[in-house]
Amino acid sequence: MQRRASLAVLSALALISAACSGGSGDAAPITDAPAVMEAPTTEPPTGDATIENPLATDVPDETAQPSLMDRLPVVEPGFDVSPGVEQVAITGATPGSTVSIVTTTMADDRLPAGAVNEPFNGGEVDGYGSFLFRNLDAAMDWRLVVDDAGITQPIDVLARDEHPEPAFFAEQRLAPGLNYIETRDGTTLSANVVLPGPIEDGPYPTVIEYSGYTPADPNGTGFKDLFTPLGYAYVGVNMRGTGCSGGSFRYFEYTQSTDGYDAIEAVAAQPWVFKNRVGMVGVSYPGISQLFVAQTQPPSLAAITPFSVIDDSYNSTLYPGGILNTGFAVAWTQDRVDNGKPAITPTGEIIEAGGQGWAKDAITAGDDVCAANQSLRMQNPNLVAEIFDSPFVDSSDNTGDLSPRLFVDKINVPTFIAGAWQDEQTGGRFPTMLDRFTGTDKFYVTLMNGLHTESIGPANFPRWVEFLDLYVAKRTPTLDTARVIAPILASGLFGTGELTLPDDRFTGMAYEDALAAFEAEPSVRVLFEEGAANGTAARTPLPRFVEEFESWPIPTVEPTEWFFGSGGSLDDTAADTATQTEYLALPDGTPATFLAEESAGSSGDIWKLDVQWDWQQNAPGTAATFITKPLSETVTMAGSGSADLWVQSNLGDTDLEVTISEVRPDGQEMYIQSGWLRASHRALDNAESSVLQPVHTHRAGDAEQLPDSEFAPVRVEIFPFAHVFRAGSQIRISVDAPGNNRPVWIFDTISGGEQVTIGLGGAIASKVVLPVVPGINPPAAYPECGSLRGQPCRAFPG
Repeated sequence: MQRRASLAVLSALALISAACSGGSGDAAPITDAPAVMEAPTTEPPTGDATIENPLATDVPDETAQPSLMDRLPVVEPGFDVSPGVEQVAITGATPGSTVSIVTTTMADDRLPAGAVNEPFNGGEVDGYGSFLFRNLDAAMDWRLVVDDAGITQPIDVLARDEHPEPAFFAEQRLAPGLNYIETRDGTTLSANVVLPGPIEDGPYPTVIEYSGYTPADPNGTGFKDLFTPLGYAYVGVNMRGTGCSGGSFRYFEYTQSTDGYDAIEAVAAQPWVFKNRVGMVGVSYPGISQLFVAQTQPPSLAAITPFSVIDDSYNSTLYPGGILNTGFAVAWTQDRVDNGKPAITPTGEIIEAGGQGWAKDAITAGDDVCAANQSLRMQNPNLVAEIFDSPFVDSSDNTGDLSPRLFVDKINVPTFIAGAWQDEQTGGRFPTMLDRFTGTDKFYVTLMNGLHTESIGPANFPRWVEFLDLYVAKRTPTLDTARVIAPILASGLFGTGELTLPDDRFTGMAYEDALAAFEAEPSVRVLFEEGAANGTAARTPLPRFVEEFESWPIPTVEPTEWFFGSGGSLDDTAADTATQTEYLALPDGTPATFLAEESAGSSGDIWKLDVQWDWQQNAPGTAATFITKPLSETVTMAGSGSADLWVQSNLGDTDLEVTISEVRPDGQEMYIQSGWLRASHRALDNAESSVLQPVHTHRAGDAEQLPDSEFAPVRVEIFPFAHVFRAGSQIRISVDAPGNNRPVWIFDTISGGEQVTIGLGGAIASKVVLPVVPGINPPAAYPECGSLRGQPCRAFPG
């Protein structure tokens, strides 16, 4: 069984690679945004469409308006109406007909003045006979207005915490292969069930992967090929509006969270599920989804393992520092839009462009449920347009709903998070929310340098297996099968299988003793210098050494200041006299990214040992750079950083990128981390900010141009990192226009040749504050430059 599983794991890697980059199965350049498919019939409504208010009449006495029943007759809708969580879906209506929704505050069925919400939310029914109303307050009384001629009885919109009774889930039965899970609003989600053996040999510990990729594809490969050899049942569930699932897709609207709740409870109710409790697994999108689902506190959720995640949709990867990331974030979103397009026309013909291929195959093979579930796809909003329309945090009604940092305190199950500082897709900001997981005392973290798939690499794989064995399978962990899987996984993802896993730590222990030993260990592990482990090839995904801590931020961290000085110095103290330095903000002066063309052919190439970087020095005059003297002793840093700058711009605004690097005695410069900020977004959330992490409001009302001919204080957040600066090395800080300092992120910068001036010393002393952690004794020898994963090297010109 292990040999067969090994071949399956190897074949699974193509899907894992595509999924992490947001693809639908075909490896494509990560910066290529797919073209938008033309709608087969009508354009999807934006949710802001309005029609003339049929109830807006001149009524002399505003305190005693005629009742709704007097104005419009009560009618049966003549189509299917499905109330959901803050939604009402209409299907089977006449294409082109008009429908809208009103809310009233009822008192003896009369409408007080001003009780109708305006504008009406509605429009024309699409070519599939469908329309979807979103963002409806469940506490309000909602009624449909049909063709401006009649009004329906009240519709019971579901509240977020209005969960079904257990019997609703117990009545559903799932078998190996493709299934459909019914959610509380009647929408069915496609779900692929894979068991590690016959049903009669169960029950089996069970894990769920939940995303808008292709987890429900019964013929696909992926995590099911990792977990069934480990003895786990696997269930892959497609989010609503994707694949063969019904409903309409919108990025992490709350109904996706309650769908996850329903999927967990339906799966856990199956007789083949061990102890009727399930875990969740996934990297990137299916990792992030776990945070959203777990906040709903499904009773049958045993544990989650969210890897390579975000803490905040806006700041982490979409608008880091308020600057739009078109290189990954927009392209990924466009891919989600295209993946969510319908697979068939209203008359049943397969649509070649857009949609998911496996759903088209299922429909062609006669899956009528999958075909019927395409009916609401034209109600999927244009998410890319919404991104460009929402440059500020407060320009969207659901901004808070899209920020895991604001709700992870609701997660009350054992949680294991892992990710990399230099993650080229989701970014490395997620550690800033780790201290917010206050709802569980079973919380474990692995942090490391590297890229997007580092979290499932061999350095973290054993702890992942141990965690799932302890909290989902409820058994003493063993790595016997993992030892077969890990090298194959590493070979496909990283281009090397030359590695071994550690010995079993819990051999001979009873389950309770193994659990107690695991829980007694420090919860935070930081893997230093991943890619430079002794005895391995450069960039092999194993650390050189590991440090453990009780919490994050590290309790013993010492915020340490270095001040910008004249002549490009970086000093322990600020100069008494104020001076200044300047540069031209020219983002075209260097390549947009530091991923070489040779490695840009597909998203997976960046994770391989032979990845090629092209990190170039700034053109003269296009950056302000500062460097310390050679350090007299080794300094280890771990945490967030802050660049506290005094800034002027001759154009009133500028986009700032601050990069920290190490200049080694051998004349090589190593990349460490960056941070970004649009200067007009400099307003701080003082309640959230700290000396090591400035947190900006990014609200439209707080945006402010830089003053003319004056210096303004601007704090730039440097994303978290961990790095050892050995004695003899120098710390270098660069300030320039965004670009050239990330693998695939491309910034829609406003910079275009403005003169930026940085204050130095005196009352305008610019500085960086960095997270020094004392008491760490790293290996004395330098790692080979270029060996650290995600951290390219280049020749230093000094």
